[in-house]
Amino acid sequence: MTVLPVIEMAARQFRWSGIPGSAIVVQQLTLWIGMLGGMLASRSDRLLGLSSSSFLPESWRGPAKVLSGTALAAVSTCLAWASYLFVTSERDSGSYLLPGVPKWTALSIMLIGFAVIALRAVSHASKSWKGRAVAALGLFIPALIGFVIPVGTVGVLPLSLTALLIVSVLGLPIFAVFGGLALLLFWNAGTPAASVPVEMYRLVASPLLPSIPLFTLAGYFMVQGGATVRLLRVFTALFSWIPGGLAIATVAICTVFTFAGSGLTILSLGGLLVPMLVKTRYPENFSIGLLTSSGSLGLLFPTSIPAILYCVYSRTPMPRLFTGAILPELLMVSCVAAVGIYMGLKYGAVRERFVPREAAAAIWKAKWELALPVIMVVGLFGGFGTLTEAAALTAFCAFVVEVFIYRNLKLTRVYREVFIECATIVGGILLIMGVALGFTNYLVYAEVPAKLISWVQTHVESKYLFLLLLNGALLLVGAIMDIFAAILVVVPLIQPLAAVYGIDPVQMGVIFIANLELGYLHPPVGINLFLSAYRFKKPMGTIIWATLPFLFILMGTVLLITYVPWLTTAPLHWWLDK
Repeated sequence: MTVLPVIEMAARQFRWSGIPGSAIVVQQLTLWIGMLGGMLASRSDRLLGLSSSSFLPESWRGPAKVLSGTALAAVSTCLAWASYLFVTSERDSGSYLLPGVPKWTALSIMLIGFAVIALRAVSHASKSWKGRAVAALGLFIPALIGFVIPVGTVGVLPLSLTALLIVSVLGLPIFAVFGGLALLLFWNAGTPAASVPVEMYRLVASPLLPSIPLFTLAGYFMVQGGATVRLLRVFTALFSWIPGGLAIATVAICTVFTFAGSGLTILSLGGLLVPMLVKTRYPENFSIGLLTSSGSLGLLFPTSIPAILYCVYSRTPMPRLFTGAILPELLMVSCVAAVGIYMGLKYGAVRERFVPREAAAAIWKAKWELALPVIMVVGLFGGFGTLTEAAALTAFCAFVVEVFIYRNLKLTRVYREVFIECATIVGGILLIMGVALGFTNYLVYAEVPAKLISWVQTHVESKYLFLLLLNGALLLVGAIMDIFAAILVVVPLIQPLAAVYGIDPVQMGVIFIANLELGYLHPPVGINLFLSAYRFKKPMGTIIWATLPFLFILMGTVLLITYVPWLTTAPLHWWLDK
């Protein structure tokens, strides 16, 4: 996936012929990596879920795990059966991806992947054979609904949706929540179950989607290669003389590495940054809250994976969105950094004298990694290639820098672990995105967007009231839904509404992503909260309390972004004029 787009980019510059069919191969590899990553995530029991079962009494957690495992087995078996129908139809049609490569052979990974996840769900449901036996009943529930109970039977849909809601709260993975919703609703409407994997394949086979695993891989290369330590030295040398300088450095480096995933930033930098902040007299809870909050900053900067997905799915031009997002993103980063400066002054945080020689040495040491964001931006906006090719070039350069220049990433076990960890994270994300698109397809089929527009127009006349309600709704969405699923499910609903009220599409995108940034910090789904609790071995209540001031501050910046459109439109108009 990395090498083929780089070859295509180079071939275009030198007017060579390139490799026939390479784009198709890369698209199919995205599907394979997504499904293999999903299987890896299920093996290590790391499929993304609400994790709200951690709030249950200890004696309830075992039965809750069995129930969610039963539901996961049921949904995954349904998706495996639906994938079988999809694969069979493609085999019967005789379609080919490339000469000599039937399309159904590439699609077969969906059937295999969902079947493996179903079996893993049974295995992880309990340590006892009795618990596993109960979870194994989930493997037969699809047959009961599909062949025994007639389609549209009264009472089945409400009962099933209620059961799905309960197991969702108990920790059912998010992809299974949306997959179960889509399957149940399509079943009730008499639509073939294959509609869900068809929509999943349509998304994953997108020519732009391979950029997500490639940018993630670039981030993993840099983090595992020690880039975070070298860049932290740069930011510390540049800012440590300012009151709150180390807090500013923390915000800066977390923002830079957001494209690699907020979880990766917290897990890799937490053990380094929090002790440094505490040593310079910052309170421990503040230090944890600062790192947790900074982990989701940067989602509006170029190469942010959620922002790229938003542009792809909403058909918003990426250069326009990223240009319009410059001031809003700087505002959010500056507000969090300002809190660090205030706390540094309040507690007399230790400051270091600015040493030009040290700053120059730090910059020179990290020069290759400092060049990587430039490669990203130039490759993305310089007209040299597509988004996927820019992502592949970034990953390739990160690999060369960390393996052959700094030599911290060894081509041994560490190198393999990078691929496994990256595929695990990407697989969890792509599973959510794929099945969420199936659910979105049902919403369109049921004309939900049109009905929502009609209702809102009838009850909400003011544009400003609509924006306030929109912010509240997006905060709620961020509190209960993963950001990738939210993009696929919610964007089709709010885009037409924004057009009705005359809201600029770029401003709408900035408002949407800025609100979803808060979702990382908002219980119960707030993934940064769970990662910090895991990393620092603190109770969830302690993490939430430490993060709460930053959440309120970022809420204030989101309101400014919403009601001061100049923050978004001024850079955009400047760029368009140029």
